[in-house]
Amino acid sequence: METIHAADEVRVTWDAEPIRDGAVVVGRDRIGAVGSFEELRERFPGARVRRWHGVLGPARVHEGPLPHAPTPRERIHAVLKSGAVVILGDYADAPGLRAAAERNDVVVWPGVTPSWQPSIRQTGRADLAVFDERGVCVATVCAGRLVHRRR
Repeated sequence: METIHAADEVRVTWDAEPIRDGAVVVGRDRIGAVGSFEELRERFPGARVRRWHGVLGPARVHEGPLPHAPTPRERIHAVLKSGAVVILGDYADAPGLRAAAERNDVVVWPGVTPSWQPSIRQTGRADLAVFDERGVCVATVCAGRLVHRRR
């Protein structure tokens, strides 16, 4: 089943011009389409709709050490709560961290920060994050699954 993630603004990259009242269609773990909510609602009438207040864009890369927490699972969840779905391998050396990342579909990037810029593109992996006006992450989608939602 497809899900339309709609937001006040959608950015295909964080420095791109915003799509006002934009939306992203997610099917399984892939992006199906990006555009205005009105257009995508018409093209995908059977899709479930999740509406977010804020700016929706590509999920981020967590570039430093992972947050401290009692378990590897909680450390990975703290990363997801920040809007990131990629961690650097240099910081995933504690026992159980790579396994916890794998179980949650978090990408472990080898070595240094990747040179590519995360983006939302059709057929790309569905990794999204929504931030409110204060820059706080309100939702994270990792490989098509809603893994964090701020209440």
